[in-house]
Amino acid sequence: MKRSGSRTAPDWPAVFAQLARTARDPRLVRFYEAGTVSADTPLEQVPLLALDVETTGLDSQRDSIVSLGLMPFDLQRIRCREASYWVVKPVCDLSSQSITFHHITHSDVSNAPRLAHVLDELLEKMAGRIMVVHYRSIERRFLDQAVHHLLGEGLQFPVIDTMQLEARLHPRRRGWLRRVFSTQRPVSIRLADSRLRYGLPLYQAHHALTDALATAELLQAQSAFHYPSTTAVGDLWN
Repeated sequence: MKRSGSRTAPDWPAVFAQLARTARDPRLVRFYEAGTVSADTPLEQVPLLALDVETTGLDSQRDSIVSLGLMPFDLQRIRCREASYWVVKPVCDLSSQSITFHHITHSDVSNAPRLAHVLDELLEKMAGRIMVVHYRSIERRFLDQAVHHLLGEGLQFPVIDTMQLEARLHPRRRGWLRRVFSTQRPVSIRLADSRLRYGLPLYQAHHALTDALATAELLQAQSAFHYPSTTAVGDLWN
């Protein structure tokens, strides 16, 4: 096991090797057989893929994915020409709140494919790369739940969470007395606010491809300021 922040991260190469032996669906077998880098790999040598999903809500048990964005990159370059974006028809109804949030409407999803129709391509593009997200609970839980619904078994993969990296740099004050008497307001670690601290421009929020690009740029900035390119990926992933 490898320490990652304050928690212990799995030995992901070993996890993938085990899952390659036990997965039943051939698409998942191929995904896990592609493997992943070892924990001691320098960040500058890691094939990175920024991932963002937009959903009908925040409960992965009841809500579902409506769009996905992928942006391949490394610490020096973002490969926009290799980006991928899908709008998919959710398995539950859109709500007025979710439409207001991500601006994907009923007409947008009426003729969109189901996630099942893009799953093969999605897994192929994810294979062998380390996912980079801003708030891992959304992407990891929703993809795991969606793949479990489609294939009868879930999806596991390591992620670098740029929100968690910001939380390490700006820990919240613990204890109610400290919060009451503190004159400092808590630092926001939302994607847009985090980007502003590095002088990165504001983008329209809650578009899966734009947010994937924004997340990729944020990790590049975090590396430039706080996490050198020689940092072992095992110190950053979960």
